[in-house]
Amino acid sequence: MKPNYRKLEQAIGYRFKKKATLELALTHPSFRYENAETDDDNQRLEYLGDAVLSLISAEHLFKNNPEAREGDMSKLRSRLTEDRKLAQIGIALGLGEFLQLGHGEEKNGGARRPSNLADAVEAIIGAAWIDGGARAANKIFRKVFVPELGELKAATAKSNPKGDLQEYTQSHGFGIPVYETIETAGPEHDRVFTIEVTAYGKTWKASASSKREAERLAALQSLEALKREPAD
Repeated sequence: MKPNYRKLEQAIGYRFKKKATLELALTHPSFRYENAETDDDNQRLEYLGDAVLSLISAEHLFKNNPEAREGDMSKLRSRLTEDRKLAQIGIALGLGEFLQLGHGEEKNGGARRPSNLADAVEAIIGAAWIDGGARAANKIFRKVFVPELGELKAATAKSNPKGDLQEYTQSHGFGIPVYETIETAGPEHDRVFTIEVTAYGKTWKASASSKREAERLAALQSLEALKREPAD
């Protein structure tokens, strides 16, 4: 029995003309390996979707931020299209219930695995491009990604924990905070980095899927500690 994609299509803001293209975007390689009648998976669509998403994001940022500098736009695009954000979007869309997974992958929590969800989001963008061209991909971008971009802009404007921490430590004579990678875990495609920051004689550590995000989280912990108990 074919799955009903109506709920997913409503969530992404686009109805596919060819449901088979959407189904392929949700087909994990593990499913193809275990089903001889299935001769393709979503990896090629993921490749296409990655490029399409990068282009659409760049065009949107360019058109809607006439005063923004290249570096600022690049940072926003990077944060919008990074695997962590794509996985969050996949969760919000409920993609886990639509993924076609092999038995082993499904048993090991593949429907919740961040890398699988991120890949599926990119594959859906690629599938939309194939199914309806730039217009289709842009419809999904406006429905799903533009609200996320608004939140990222607000967060960026309000919070720069690494910069705030460095400003505090230097102004109080503690020197520059030192960040150190103390652990790298997980497979190459799904790494988790643990970073430790040393500031005003104390240490905090945090983990994330990128070193930059782990550093940011560690700095945030340090700032939260300062709010509770300011350094002497």
